[in-house]
Amino acid sequence: MKVYIDPFTYEDPNEAVREFAKEIEASFVKIEEVIGAGEFGEVCRGRLRVPGRKENYVAIKTLKGGYTEKQRRDFLSEASIMGQFQHPNIIHLEGVITTSCPVMILTEFMENGALDSFLRMNDGQFTPIQLVGMLRGIAAGMKYLSDMSFVHRDLAARNILVNSNLVCKVSDFGLSRFLTESSSDPTYTSSLGGKIPIRWTAPEAIAYRKFTSASDVWSYGIVMWEVMSYGERPYWDMSNQDVGGRDRCDYRLPPPPDCPASLHALMLDCWQKERANRPRFSEV
Repeated sequence: MKVYIDPFTYEDPNEAVREFAKEIEASFVKIEEVIGAGEFGEVCRGRLRVPGRKENYVAIKTLKGGYTEKQRRDFLSEASIMGQFQHPNIIHLEGVITTSCPVMILTEFMENGALDSFLRMNDGQFTPIQLVGMLRGIAAGMKYLSDMSFVHRDLAARNILVNSNLVCKVSDFGLSRFLTESSSDPTYTSSLGGKIPIRWTAPEAIAYRKFTSASDVWSYGIVMWEVMSYGERPYWDMSNQDVGGRDRCDYRLPPPPDCPASLHALMLDCWQKERANRPRFSEV
């Protein structure tokens, strides 16, 4: 089994990009529309036309101008990470454009976008079997990542993408948000020199920054709850302080409406206080 290599261990991070990401000729890419904003710049939909290959839609993350060398490195680290993974439930890296401006990361295009907003837009429209199918796909992707010794740290429905066949793929491998204090996104709360998504994060990761595959399993339990509740916000309007504080010791989210008891039991297993007692991804 391959083991994930952290791009930040390279003396020259550009070497990691060259090793794990294919450089794409800028003329092969046609940007069509802006579909969102990323941490570093716009996210667009476009077409990739490589000679001799069928044209296909791609999602394009761009690095806006005026960036520092560190920002460029952090931006491209996501490609160095993604390029090491090959699995039907992990978002596929098409390649990067680093030799012209703007710098871009190209991935497969997922027609239905982020899982949380997709579920909210289709509230009540799926059978339990379809919802469980989504969860199985996410678990398969996470088992693959944990087998490669990769800890995601930010598993949440907003970071799962859905294609036109309802296949769910784990995405968002940018580690920089854990290294930066400057982000103003309220989802991420300052903790010990970084920002973490409190509502999705295991107690030991909040308290001691102990991120492991077992803390990803806790987050997977929250994703199960998000899926079965059609994108409801975990812990509703409780404050991050309350979610991360004393209540975290004993309080657990109740089953969403119409959620099979066996699924809620699995969620509770994922939320065992002792991480050694949580199931592994091979068991969920």
